[in-house]
Amino acid sequence: MQCPKCQSAMEKVPTQDGVVDRCVACKGLWFDMLEHEDLKAYAKMLDVGCDEQGQVHNKIDRISCPSCFGSYFDAGEFRDLASFTLSDFLKRFALTARN
Repeated sequence: MQCPKCQSAMEKVPTQDGVVDRCVACKGLWFDMLEHEDLKAYAKMLDVGCDEQGQVHNKIDRISCPSCFGSYFDAGEFRDLASFTLSDFLKRFALTARN
């Protein structure tokens, strides 16, 4: 598999609960369908790229696969998602409802 953002090779990164594909260059992560939900506990181990590097690739947004329903996270995005709490969600919802 090649990285959908920078076209570099992807490496397999094993955890006790599954295997994730990580780009060797930009450190983006590819998760199969809903796999990211099961692996949030490994966010710091898996998402080793720097936020600045991830932001460079944000120009290409929302990559997912219509066949396997997998999804791609730029460097830093999975760590952010894993630390997103219910309180954060409610705050965002309240701000959206006001606008």
